[in-house]
Amino acid sequence: MLSFVAYDETLADRIRGALSARAEVSERKMFGGIAFMVAGNMAVGVTGEEMMVRLDPGDAEKARSEDGVREMDFTGRPLKGFVYVAPERLAGDEDLAEWVDAGADFAASLPAK
Repeated sequence: MLSFVAYDETLADRIRGALSARAEVSERKMFGGIAFMVAGNMAVGVTGEEMMVRLDPGDAEKARSEDGVREMDFTGRPLKGFVYVAPERLAGDEDLAEWVDAGADFAASLPAK
C-alpha cells in the first residue's frame, strides 16, 4: 500500500525545536502541509520538503535572489511576502534557525489574531 506524506515531518520537528522558546506558538494544517503560527499569524511552515517562510515583502524580495530560495506560488499566483526555502539551505541547525527566526520575528511584529 502506498502512503503519501504531505510534508517532511523531520523538518517540522526541527522547526518545533527552533520555536520551542517562543510564546504563543500554534500549529495549523494549511497549504497542503503544516504551518506554525506566532500570536495567530503564520510565521513558517512545511510543504513537501520545502520550508515556507513569511517575511516583510521587501525582505522576501531580497531573499528570492539567494540560491535555494524561490517565490511561494502555491495557488499558481505569487504570494507577496512568502518564500519557499529548499532543503539544502536548511541542512545545519543554525541555517534553519535563521529562517525560523526571520519568519517568527515578522509574525510577532504583526497585530495578534
